[in-house]
Parts: sequence; structure tokens; C-alpha cells
Amino acid sequence: MSTDQKTAQNPASRPTTALLLGTWLLAGTLDILAACINFLIHGGKDISRIFRYIASGVFGPTALDGGFGFVALGAVFHYLVALIWTALFFLLYPRLKMKGANSYIVGILYGAIVWCGMNLIVVLLSRTPELHSTLAQKAVAMGILMACIGLPISLMYHRRK
Repeated sequence: MSTDQKTAQNPASRPTTALLLGTWLLAGTLDILAACINFLIHGGKDISRIFRYIASGVFGPTALDGGFGFVALGAVFHYLVALIWTALFFLLYPRLKMKGANSYIVGILYGAIVWCGMNLIVVLLSRTPELHSTLAQKAVAMGILMACIGLPISLMYHRRK
């Protein structure tokens, strides 16, 4: 019997709020750490720019030159977005009825879906300034979301008993 069938038959085995919150914090933290490391590897000096860029999604270019308030808001927005993607997986995955699906493949695919959703919808609808990135930079960004968002969410979801 697959995990999803067991969950449907036993409500006690459904993912708990604690699992969802722990998964959210893990995925959000891994993602921002990877973004910071990638930024530093490529010559960035001030990681607060990452958080200001995130805040610019709501506040526009003004946030890029703003102070600590925009850095803090960027962190809040980052974790809010991570919570939304985590909750979305926890809500929708059981409905897909993917019996016996490999949790690693599911995680990698979900990371790619998150990248597409963020880059083809969210960022385009936001007020962030356009970044001119190369195909290689886009591939690295997608890889980060696969490894730091998709995989942790899928693996944590599937480890529930």
C-alpha cells in the first residue's frame, strides 16, 4: 500500500502542522543560504542586496537602495513565499494520486515547477527590476530551487509515518 493510500485511510498519518512548518523553515533556509553562497561565489560583497532585491518585488527599485527595513522585509517575503510553496505541495500532492512515485524525482520536478512559477509568473508580476541573466545563471537558479526547495519539501513530506 502506498503512503498516500495509508494517509487516506488513516487521518492520523496526514502531515501535521509541525511537519509543514519544519519543512518550510528547512526549505526556506536552505534556499536563502544557497542564494547567498552563489552570490558570494560570483563576486557579490553585500548579501543584504539579496534581501533588498526580494523586497523590491513589492516596493520596486526604491528597496534596492533602502536600509535595514527593506532587508528585514525581504527576509519576511522570502520566508512567506517559501511557506506558500511548501503549503501548496502539502495540499496538492496527495490529490495527484501518484502511487509509489520516487520522492527524489518528485522533489526535483517540484523544484523546476517552483522555478517556472517564480520566474514566469511571480517575478513578472512583481516590481523587481529586470535581471539580465545568462542561460547558465538560470540553470544554477533552477538547480538551487530543485535542491533546496523541491527535494527538502518532497523528502520531508514523504518521511511522515
